[in-house]
Amino acid sequence: MLLLRPALPVTSTLPFLSPVAAIRRRSSIVAAGMAGVSAASPGAAQIGSFLSKKPYTPPSWASHLSLAPPHTFSLGHFPTPIHKWNLPNLPEDTEVWIKRDDLSGMQLSGNKVRKLEFLLADAVAQGADCVITVGGIQSNHCRATAVAAKYLNLDCYLILRTSKLLVDKDPGLVGNLLVERLLGAHIDLVSKEEYGQIGSVALADLLKKKLLAEGRKPYVIPVGGSNSLGTWGYVEAIREIEQQIQLSGDVQFDDIIVACGSGGTIAGLALGSKLSSLKAKVHAFSVCDDPEYFYDYVQGLIDGLQSGLDSRDIVSIENAKGLGYAMNTTEELKFVKDIAAATGIVLDPVYSGKGAYGMLKDMSSNPAKWKGRKVLFIHTGGLLGLYDKVDQMSSLAGSWRRMDLQESLPRKDGTGKMF
Repeated sequence: MLLLRPALPVTSTLPFLSPVAAIRRRSSIVAAGMAGVSAASPGAAQIGSFLSKKPYTPPSWASHLSLAPPHTFSLGHFPTPIHKWNLPNLPEDTEVWIKRDDLSGMQLSGNKVRKLEFLLADAVAQGADCVITVGGIQSNHCRATAVAAKYLNLDCYLILRTSKLLVDKDPGLVGNLLVERLLGAHIDLVSKEEYGQIGSVALADLLKKKLLAEGRKPYVIPVGGSNSLGTWGYVEAIREIEQQIQLSGDVQFDDIIVACGSGGTIAGLALGSKLSSLKAKVHAFSVCDDPEYFYDYVQGLIDGLQSGLDSRDIVSIENAKGLGYAMNTTEELKFVKDIAAATGIVLDPVYSGKGAYGMLKDMSSNPAKWKGRKVLFIHTGGLLGLYDKVDQMSSLAGSWRRMDLQESLPRKDGTGKMF
């Protein structure tokens, strides 16, 4: 079990700049000849720019890659902050920083937003009037897709995987489901057994054919938004990180760590880090399929971009699925609670919780491997998924008590008696 003890307070941060840093920032924007740095100020957004269509130009170091669309939609609140993470019990001279992609939005939060900016631009360009996607019953990606689609006046159809015992029942309004159903997303439930036999691609294609027969124009978004086009979301995130580092001027990261659930995020991070000036080693903790599956899947994604690279050379993937996808041990949930109490950062139980758990477990077991390293952990969001774990976490959460009100306390009218 990982033991968490309080650490000293930390105030270091990248996105909140001092006056001197702000001057450096303005100067760097004016002289934005640095490779891969956008000339647009990341902190300035004009009224009406959110949810707008905007032209897209890849970073110079990624200009040779395929499938970069000419436009994206502005769906997220970027850049997301990077700050030092006040984690206890780190190896000697090891620093862990955290990139808060959980702050990329509210309903439309987490890492999925970055992929959807590219995928929905493609959907609109193809004349779609609705989108289809697939995921687990508490899929963050499905919730984000439902929100983004509604923003762009598209209908959303969700195929959600649940247990055989619940597939014929009302799925309820817990967590991500609450948002999806408030938005009016069309929800089709399938059992895990049906999902395993048929597969996500065939299920989406079946629904697509039905919608086409009704005269609709559906656009299919894969599980997690993880295809070669969606991979551009985290290629672009590397440009954002690179720019934040250049504006700060005093931080360089040796490693990037992230949870892996569908492969697109790690493909973009690994490819971008390799091609850019960042050159940080990317580590992924898989929360569902085994590492070998993800090496092959990531290879397919980066081959689709004609990168010419080998996935095994650009990312290290370790197994962190534990009991299985979206299933948690008591120790894992206690870890989420302890991290929140120790640092103020609330992790989700499905992705970043398992990723951070795997990271600290490895640091504890192999301190020499991490000694003196500067690590950037990507928090990919998913807070709503915690609502599905309340029964398991009720005994772990903080205590409460009824306030002790003594009879001597005066009433508002000053009579000295209680109501």
